[in-house]
Amino acid sequence: MKYVNRSKYRVRTLKAIGEDVKMPKEIAHDSGILQNHISNVLRQLKDKDLVECLNPKARKGRLYRLSDDGLDVLDKLE
Repeated sequence: MKYVNRSKYRVRTLKAIGEDVKMPKEIAHDSGILQNHISNVLRQLKDKDLVECLNPKARKGRLYRLSDDGLDVLDKLE
């Protein structure tokens, strides 16, 4: 929880994904964060097991959703 709160980008990314499955472009649009920053934020959140990539082998059109832990953190943020 503290890890997420230390970065407004991480907070906005979690809120932008919510309970949906989204591509980075959609997450960037919904969060108001530039797409090149979203990739870094998603990687950080993935390393902490807060976000899952559903099709990691895809070069384009990767789909992301919150893990169970990510959903728990999102509930605490709202």
